[in-house]
Amino acid sequence: AEACLRKGLSLSPIAMTGPEIEPCTITVVDTVTDKSASVRLIPATDEGRDEIVSSLAGLREASGEKNILAIDYTHPSAVNANGVFYAENKLPFVMGTTGGDRDQLMSDMESRGAFAVIAPNMGKQIVAMQAGLEDLANKFPSAFAGYKLEVTESHQKTKADTSGTAKAVIGSLKKLSDDSFDLEKDIEMLRDDESSLAFGVSEDALKGHAFHTYTLTSPDGSVQFQLKHNVSGRTVYAEGTADAVKFLASKVHSGIDGKVFSMIDVLQAGAL
Repeated sequence: AEACLRKGLSLSPIAMTGPEIEPCTITVVDTVTDKSASVRLIPATDEGRDEIVSSLAGLREASGEKNILAIDYTHPSAVNANGVFYAENKLPFVMGTTGGDRDQLMSDMESRGAFAVIAPNMGKQIVAMQAGLEDLANKFPSAFAGYKLEVTESHQKTKADTSGTAKAVIGSLKKLSDDSFDLEKDIEMLRDDESSLAFGVSEDALKGHAFHTYTLTSPDGSVQFQLKHNVSGRTVYAEGTADAVKFLASKVHSGIDGKVFSMIDVLQAGAL
């Protein structure tokens, strides 16, 4: 929310939150620009969703039919229901939440002609690195044939699922190495403070971080390649999300039919 204010966007006076959260009003303050906004959080219960739907008409009348967009960062269990809610209410959205049934999500969005940017990672630099690695794997498959892949990733303890970025990077590295790496069994996920600290995460980043290390080792152990990206805090994702909102708004205003975009589309459009 702070990044949106910093990028010149306005915050809606209402927002949806978890069904177990009591309705309340928060004040968002961006310390860089000193901009602030008050937002009423409405729980995602049946009654809460009805309140949000009834509020949308007034928001659209006040701000313009095409000027209301949603940002979704929630629990994996809410991904599919939230996506359908946005689509059925013609609410373009940017979703950085991972997990859920991704195939069903894409099918639901395409069948409803929804406008969305959906990506497992909103950090532009990380997405660029990920795209470069994918290109490398497509150009030079099996270049690291025989090399063994090891992956360790650490996130805050509240992250319930495997990192979507890790899944994508592993896909490219498997193509490069032909390794039989199993996402369910072989990835080392760190989700407790003690393990994260031992992995190099600073104490002040325990509540929000993404530390990933991917290692490829030759069959005889004499050669080792390592790819590492460590993120403390959430600023890189927040700023990428705000850029994705601006990109999506431009697509909504362009008059094209609804479409699901990725962060690669955002990068290629130069929406930085």
